[in-house]
Amino acid sequence: MLFNSVSFLIFFPLVTFLYFALPHRARAYLLIAASCVFYCAFIPAYLLIILAVIVIDYAAGRLIEALPRWKKPLLIASLCANIGLLAWFKYFNFALSTLWSVWFAVAGPPPFASHLDIILPIGLSFHTFQSMAYTLEVYWGRQKAERNFVIYALYVLFYPQLVAGPIERPQNLLHQFREQHPFSYDRVTSGLKLMLWGFFKKVAVADRLAVVVNQVYGAPHAFHGLAFSMATVFFAFQIYCDFSGYSDIALGAAQVMGIKLMQNFNRPYSARSIAEFWKRWHISLSTWFRDYLYIPLGGNRVPRPRWYFNLFVTFLISGLWHGANWTYVVWGALNGVYLIVEIATARWRVHMGRALGLDQRETLCGVLQVLTTFSLTCVAWVFFRAQSLGDATFILRHFGDGWVDLFWGHWGLLGLDQIRYPLQEWCYCVAGIAIMEGIQGMQRIGSMRRWVASQPVAVRWTLYYAAVMSIVLSGTATPQQFIYFQF
Repeated sequence: MLFNSVSFLIFFPLVTFLYFALPHRARAYLLIAASCVFYCAFIPAYLLIILAVIVIDYAAGRLIEALPRWKKPLLIASLCANIGLLAWFKYFNFALSTLWSVWFAVAGPPPFASHLDIILPIGLSFHTFQSMAYTLEVYWGRQKAERNFVIYALYVLFYPQLVAGPIERPQNLLHQFREQHPFSYDRVTSGLKLMLWGFFKKVAVADRLAVVVNQVYGAPHAFHGLAFSMATVFFAFQIYCDFSGYSDIALGAAQVMGIKLMQNFNRPYSARSIAEFWKRWHISLSTWFRDYLYIPLGGNRVPRPRWYFNLFVTFLISGLWHGANWTYVVWGALNGVYLIVEIATARWRVHMGRALGLDQRETLCGVLQVLTTFSLTCVAWVFFRAQSLGDATFILRHFGDGWVDLFWGHWGLLGLDQIRYPLQEWCYCVAGIAIMEGIQGMQRIGSMRRWVASQPVAVRWTLYYAAVMSIVLSGTATPQQFIYFQF
C-alpha cells in the first residue's frame, strides 16, 4: 500500500481510530493485523518471507541468550538465513547475468539463461537489516532477547517503517510497543503536520521533478548539454524529497500513535563535507553500517591503510545494498573514494585555505564547501540513477556540451528544448525546491511545527489549506511509487 494512495487515506485514519479506541493490551494485535494488511496490498505471498525472518530471528535471539556456549553458531545461522534471502531474491539474477556475460565473452553463448523470474519483495533489504540488528545486539549482550513473540513480530512488521525504514534498533523500538500511549491532541496534530510535510515533498516536489529526470535518464543519447546538468540536479532533489518525504510520513504516522522513530535525514545538502553528508543522509542506514560493519572491521582504530580499506569496503557494500547493478556498486565505491581523499587531503586543504585567505572569510568558505560537496554528490548520483554504466559515462562525458554557446546566445544548443515539459511545470519545479529549501533553512532557527502551532487559527489553516491544495493539484492519476521501495 502506497502512502500517497487513496487506500492509505482510508487505512490510516481507521487504524488510528481503532488504536485509541481499543484497550492497551489489544493494540499490538491490531498493529500486527494492520501491518499484514498494509504489506499484503503489494504481493500477499511475500508476507510469508517476512514471517520466516521473524520466526528465525526470534528463535535465534532466545537461543543465543539461553545457550551462551552456542551463541556464535546461532548468530551465524541467523545471519546466513537473512543474507541468504537477500542473496536469492536480490542478487541471484545479478550474479547469474554477470556470469552469463563473462561466459559469453570468453566461450560464446552459455548453456544457461541469463536470469530467472524472481520478483524482489518490497522492503526486503530494510526489514532484514532491522532483524539482523536485533540478533547482533542480543549476541553482544546490549539487548535482552524478546520473549513476547507478538512484540518482536511488531518490531519487524510495524507498518509505517516496514517498507523503507528508518531501520530501527531494538533498544529504541521494542520497549515502546509495551508502553501505554494515551491520546494527546498536541502529539497527534504534530504528527499529522509532519505527515503533511512529507506528502508535500513527495507529491508536490519529487513527482514533478521525476518527469524531467525520467525523460533525460531514460534516453540519454537524445540529450546533451545543460539538459544533463539540470536533470542531475533535479534528481538530487527528487531522491531527497522522495525518500525524506517517505521518512517524514513514517515518523509522523508513528508519532500520532505515540511511537518515536529515529530521524533519517537532517538537511544533507547543507553539508560542508562528504563525511558530514553521510551523517545527514539516510542516517539509519549509515549508522547501521557503522555499527555492524565498519566498527567490527576495526573502524579508524587501525593503521591508516587498513582504515581506508574499512571505509572503502563499507561504502562498496552499501552501494551493493541499494541494488543489484554495477551502477550502484560504482556509486558506493565513488563515495568511498570521496571520503578517503577527503581524509587524506585534510591538512593540505587547511593550508590551501589559509594561503588563499579563506579562513578569514567564513561565510564564503562555507558556501564553497557546500557547493563542492553538492557537486561531488551530484556526480555520484549520475551512477545511482543511470540505467547502465554506459549511460552514466555518456552523461558525464557530455555534461559540458554547449555551455560555451550560452555566452553567444545559442540557447537551443544546450538541449533544454528537447525536454517535453511546459514552462509552467518548470516554474513549479523550481518553486517547489525553493519552498522546500526555504522551510528547511527556517528550521535551523527552530521547529516549524511549533512555529505553526503558535500562529493564530486563520494563519494555521491557511497554511494547511495551501499545503493540501498543492499536494492535490500536483498529484497524478496513478500514485508514483517511492524510489526506495525497489531496495
